[in-house]
Amino acid sequence: MQRVSVVGNTGSGKTTLARHIADALGVRHVELDSVFHQPGWTPLPADQFRAVVAEVAAGDAWVVDGNYREVVVEGPLWARADTVVWLRLPRRTIMPQLTRRTLGRMVLRRELWNGNREHLRNLLRADPEDNILLWAWTRHARYERRYTDAQADPRHAHLRFIELRSHAQAEAWLATLQPWTPPSTVKA
Repeated sequence: MQRVSVVGNTGSGKTTLARHIADALGVRHVELDSVFHQPGWTPLPADQFRAVVAEVAAGDAWVVDGNYREVVVEGPLWARADTVVWLRLPRRTIMPQLTRRTLGRMVLRRELWNGNREHLRNLLRADPEDNILLWAWTRHARYERRYTDAQADPRHAHLRFIELRSHAQAEAWLATLQPWTPPSTVKA
């Protein structure tokens, strides 16, 4: 295991898990949200986003977290990955932890990436594109279908899928990881 894609619903803990995996393996970690969301929440243009992800995917060893289908499932990331870790937590777990995380970020004015911060007014909006809680609620079933279908898709036969259904299960699995060792160079 040296090229790992971590997926799961918003607020499930993908980034935290991905950081722990990267630390355990001793490899680079990339959070796709930090690449996609430029200052002022401006999305990185699609061609540039794909190019950045392709550059990361070309590396020998990495852990990347995010659900951007066009660069993950259907793009360069899963084409090069060897493992997909699906943090498959139930809504009843995700929603309270996402609510706590979001409110904490808002109250403390924590920067997420590139100067962006979450705003309380977004929680009052009815559009899931603006309201992270609605986004997570409405996307949960979609991610369930996407990643269940992906496991059965012959295009992804080269991938090892690991489903983690609780934080306790994730912690136990993390404890089994060994650092990644690059292949040694054979000298003639």
